[in-house]
Amino acid sequence: MNDISNSVKKVMVVFLFCFVGLISYIAYFQVFKAPDIAEQQGNKRIWAEQNKVLRGTIYDRNKNALTKSERKDALTQKREYVYGDLYTHVLGYVDPVYKRTGLEDSYGKELTTDSSINGELINLTKDFSFDKLKDLFKNRSEDNNKIGNSIITTLDPDIQKIAYDALGNNKGAVVALNPKTGEVLAMVSKPTYNPNDLAGSMKAANEGKAEDTPLINRATYGLYPPGSTFKTITLTSALENIAGITNRTFQDDGKLVFNEKQSLSNAGGAAYGSLDLKEAFRVSSNVVFGGLAMELGNDKLKETAEKFGFNNSIEANGFTIQKSQFPTLKKAEVGSIAQTGIGQSSILATPMQMALVAGTIANDGKMMEPKLVNTIIDQNGNTVKTIDPKVNKQVMSAKDAEIITEYMKNLVDSRVNGSWSIFQGTNTCGKTGTADYKLSNGQDATPHSWFIGFAPEKDPKVAVAVIVENGGFGAGAAAQTAGRVIKTALSK
Repeated sequence: MNDISNSVKKVMVVFLFCFVGLISYIAYFQVFKAPDIAEQQGNKRIWAEQNKVLRGTIYDRNKNALTKSERKDALTQKREYVYGDLYTHVLGYVDPVYKRTGLEDSYGKELTTDSSINGELINLTKDFSFDKLKDLFKNRSEDNNKIGNSIITTLDPDIQKIAYDALGNNKGAVVALNPKTGEVLAMVSKPTYNPNDLAGSMKAANEGKAEDTPLINRATYGLYPPGSTFKTITLTSALENIAGITNRTFQDDGKLVFNEKQSLSNAGGAAYGSLDLKEAFRVSSNVVFGGLAMELGNDKLKETAEKFGFNNSIEANGFTIQKSQFPTLKKAEVGSIAQTGIGQSSILATPMQMALVAGTIANDGKMMEPKLVNTIIDQNGNTVKTIDPKVNKQVMSAKDAEIITEYMKNLVDSRVNGSWSIFQGTNTCGKTGTADYKLSNGQDATPHSWFIGFAPEKDPKVAVAVIVENGGFGAGAAAQTAGRVIKTALSK
């Protein structure tokens, strides 16, 4: 009898452990995993639940509607992008088949959350009656009255339009920021696609008819050699690590020789002779800046680049930024180290990264966290949340930022009465870049054209980065595009 009793006890203990394990397993998924599963884009149930709420509107900074939603039936709705492909990459898309991208993804939860009842309840307490309370909950129980929160972005319609137009039919990207707040004033990537015909755009891309990956947001995910725009970072590192660098005189004979087989030359084979650091920056001397990289060494230049965000994930509100890349090199790799000083070697940067470099210099060495959204409002226009400016980090001293500003202003001033008349009256500070790279077959490609800068010199209002793929010299296509964007930003 005791044996049977002991056996029963053992079975009960095993059963109890299994039961506790099962309950714990269920609790774990309910408490810890269920929210993550519910947020997965492939969860059909969450799509059905979200479609019960009419998706909120995305506005530009002036509260012009960039999107519209129309309820088709109880569980489906149509999303329209008012300006076609003008804001395509920054807004992204929302679709039950192709899921979500851009702001539609990063702010998807807010756009499908109706917070208006909170404000309505607050108003009810000021003038309470049971009839009003009854009407309120009756109205709220009807799905047709459920409208998601809307978001007011940082995007300026005039700057966005001029950036789009100025880039024209070129491939590339334009980013414009407020350097003091981190607000993204414009973000353009080309080639683009029609967000109001997503199925057609996807079909063309899958069939290889859409050239040059139009679905990719080049502004935040395109990785390019930054060319001589990176000399702003090399200059920063030299100011921080080489005593008396601004008082030095350099000799540029047109070529920096490493060994019998390796050397670095200036663009067009130019030789600038005896010059100081400011003039070396103005003429964009590869010899001087390649030499500075060798003097600094890989570790110090890499450390400075990483302060600006290279090799790191940069926090941003409303979007993500692909990591820009700076290499780790051995001391013996002298040629590659010299190349990093002029933004070549294996350095890769996004246009957003380089816009943040310009914005940091403009903002006394302080990098702001870039953001796309200023305010979240409910369907009645009440503020649900305000997204305040946020400092990312102090990258460099204000003194060094002032020196680099002076050098960048000197560069633009030297051309403003000639080919850069587009910058007249703007007091722009800038740096060009001509980024060399090779095709997949090993042949030299037409270089990318870069320009980064900000304006005006005192109390800057806008910082920009422009890349025109295969645009040639940075002083050409990229500078002209940047000039139009800056002029528009300063006219406001």
